[in-house]
Formats: sequence, C-alpha cells, structure tokens
Amino acid sequence: MPETVAPPPPPEPLLPSYGGPCLSSLVPALTAVVTGRGGPPPEWLPASARPARQVVLLVLDGLGWEQLTAHRELAPTLHGADGADRPITSVVPTTTACALTSIATGRTPAEHGLVGYRLGGPDDQIMNVLKWTLGTDRPRDARQLVPAGAYQPFAAFPGTARRVPVVSKAEFGGTGFTAAHLGDSPLHGYVSPSSLPLEVSRLLTAGEPFVYAYYDGVDKISHAHGLGDHYRAELAAVDHLVGGIAAGLPDGAVLVVTADHGQVEVDHHVVLIGRELMEGVRYLSGEGRFRWLHARPGAAGDLAEEASERYRSSTWVVTREQAVDEGWFGGPLRTGVEERLGDVALVPHAPIAFLDPADTGESALRARHGSLTPDEMLVPLLVLSGDGSIGG
Repeated sequence: MPETVAPPPPPEPLLPSYGGPCLSSLVPALTAVVTGRGGPPPEWLPASARPARQVVLLVLDGLGWEQLTAHRELAPTLHGADGADRPITSVVPTTTACALTSIATGRTPAEHGLVGYRLGGPDDQIMNVLKWTLGTDRPRDARQLVPAGAYQPFAAFPGTARRVPVVSKAEFGGTGFTAAHLGDSPLHGYVSPSSLPLEVSRLLTAGEPFVYAYYDGVDKISHAHGLGDHYRAELAAVDHLVGGIAAGLPDGAVLVVTADHGQVEVDHHVVLIGRELMEGVRYLSGEGRFRWLHARPGAAGDLAEEASERYRSSTWVVTREQAVDEGWFGGPLRTGVEERLGDVALVPHAPIAFLDPADTGESALRARHGSLTPDEMLVPLLVLSGDGSIGG
C-alpha cells in the first residue's frame, strides 16, 4: 500500500509590527523629525530622513514591497533610495480604507475602527467606507447618517503645530472617507498626476514643514489589469513621478515614499461560498481576501468549524475573538468597533478571493489585497533628497 502523504502545513500569517516598523507608527515618527519633539526617531526610520527640516510623505496606493523588488529595473529612482533594502508592514486588513487611516492618524485599526472596506452596520446594513454609503440594494449617502467624526474620532497628523496640507485628487474633496481619515486637513487637489509635483513644490516653497501626498494609479491598474504589462508600465511612470517630486525638493527637505498595501494576482480564481455554509450566515462583509461571515444567532461556533474544514488548505479561518486575541488589529477593539466585524473571517493565503454577490464591483478585479501574506503586508519605506540620491 502506498504511504499517504500529509499535505504541507499552511504558512503562518505575517502580522503587522505594531509599535515598530509599521504604517501606524510612520506619521508619529516623521512628526518627531519635523517638530523636534517626541524623542529621537526610531531606528527603523531610514537615517537620511532624521535630519530633515521638511518632509513630504507620498503614499503610492497598492505598491507592495515584494512587487517593487521584483521589478527593480523599472524603478531605478525608487531602488536608489535610502531604505530600499528593507520593508515595513501594513496593518490588518491590508486594505486602503484601513491602512490610509492608520497612516494619517498614527493609530492601529483597533483604535480608529475603519477595519476594512465594507463593514457591518445597523440592521445588517453594509457600511461602504470608501464610498461612505449605507446599504446594498439601494446604497444611501451616509455623510449625514454616519458622521465621519463620530465613526472615526481621532485627528489626522497628531502632534503637528499646524494643519498638514494634503495633495491628492481634487475629486476626493468633500467625501465621507476623506473626512474620516484626513479630518479638516486642507486639500490641494490635482486633476492630472503631472500637477502633483507642482503642488508639492509650491507648498514646500511656502514653508510647510510636513506635506502629505497620495497617488492611486498603481492600485487602479493592478485591479483592472493585474500585475502584467500594464502594471510594469505604470511602475515605470510612477518612478518618473517620484523623480519629479524629488527634483523639486529644497535643501533640507526629503521625500518619504510608502504604500498602504501590496497586491496578489487572483484573476478569475474567485470562490463562491457553498450553500451549506451559507445556511449559517446572515450576510457577508469585508473584501474578497478578508471576507467576514456574520453568523446567524447561535451558529458562530459551527460556522467556524465548517469553514475551517472546507477551506483550511487555502485560507486562514479565524474567529473575531481569535483575531483580536492574536493582535491582528493592534490591541483590544475600541468601544463600538466589534459590531462592525463579522463572527468568522476567511483570509486566503492562496491566490484566491471569496465572492460576495452583494458587492458586484469586486467580481472583475484581477489583483487584490486584504490578507496577511508578504505580498500584501510588506510595503516600502524609502527616502530621497532633492537631487534624487539617498541622504538628506
């Protein structure tokens, strides 16, 4: 009789380095640099950022460290930067809504509470954080129903002596999510990416000590086309954009580049949760690579067991309590946050995504994020000076 070969054990989830080299620690570290308060900068902050008198923090949405290092020949400016040899971690889940809020507020997801893209709301309604809508069949504008300052109460860019200007797409002004993670920071909007370096340069010339900038092109291209030719073309264009910003830096200023998360190529490998399992589910929330199951009353235990039995070869199946206890969100949940989460999470480590039929916009995404794999969790932390070289 041939021997039965046991399947290999699943990989361990890569947890964020909360309190250390993590996105939630970045703004406090940079604030200490430009204000001279809060003690010496942490050792994980690249040395060339520490003596800076002005800092530009540029977030390139979706540019994971693993993908960047795999295409170093397309991004010579980024790969010539200080810090190109080591990444930092994102937060859980590795989604835009959660990670951008951790960056801006310097808080863990457990504290700020924007713990995903689609969260549980009152009467089993879904709160879409990026669109700031409530409900699924006929989503309603939630800016009045769910005030941003109540849903996420922490100020952006704490510890700064003045409001930090934000350079981002003009269309993001006035949205609920912008208010939730950036508060009353003044927006200097651009219509075309070519204007981003110009807006940054003007603010630095005016004497702003800290400028926050955001670009979403890498993430949009990855979702639409995956990590192939279009992605490589976008990465080369982003490298040129970064070089343009760095070229406009005055003496004593540095450009710090990071991202909110990386990407995994999923393409058409989308899983529809089985009918038997769904019998114990009221509704779904989260995203394809961090899918929350909201259990029917009394069904949470059986749901977790059945989901693990069905999906354990491809997916980390965790209960809400387990994820909190293991520190996935950075500590105990702030009051009111627990009800935004489901009872059982399906978090794939394989290149798949779990479909929510109520979220039709997700079904066509070719690259995705949300899970705790290195491809999604590791992000760059790079520093460039005015001449594009390392150092300040």
